[in-house]
Amino acid sequence: MSAARDYGVDDDYEWVRPPQGGWTADDLDELPNLPPHTELIDGSLVFVSPQTSFHMRTIRMLDNALLDQAPDEFDVYREFTVTLGRHNRPEPDVLVARAGADTGPKDTRLLPEDVVLAVEVVSEDSEERDRETKPRKYAKAGISNYWRIEQNDGLPVVYVYELDPATTTYVPTGIFHDKLELTVPFPIEIDLTAVNRRRR
Repeated sequence: MSAARDYGVDDDYEWVRPPQGGWTADDLDELPNLPPHTELIDGSLVFVSPQTSFHMRTIRMLDNALLDQAPDEFDVYREFTVTLGRHNRPEPDVLVARAGADTGPKDTRLLPEDVVLAVEVVSEDSEERDRETKPRKYAKAGISNYWRIEQNDGLPVVYVYELDPATTTYVPTGIFHDKLELTVPFPIEIDLTAVNRRRR
């Protein structure tokens, strides 16, 4: 029995075949019938698994807190792509960008020079991408701050990194349990134990 048939796809089904050299960042807007939140990593399409409740609640908490606390010169994006180069267009769970980065209501991506913070909430299927592949690519693209969020006993733990511009790599600057308190990219204070509250 083939895996394709297990998922209701017959042997004649035509799978999407990448072009010579892989897909490009521009292709992501043109390919039909892609699942929501499809990312492009090294020219390959990456499909994500269904979101867990921890993942959803953590993104919501961060999105709300960052929107409340970000100065007017910044804006917050949720599950929005950033073009890192011709063959890389990941979709961080949360982004903070300069307010002028928004070029209009039909915009589908940001450029790395406008992004000051990329945040990934780690899922079982994204561990390697969120711990290794994406931070390496975000750093090389010059994004100055990266947060990786892991789950521990139902609560988020935030691993904070800052870009070393001399090496274009991230340097760990802290691990936060219960409360996240930072001064960059702007003063931020988040009660991480509030992840399961509907309202703050």
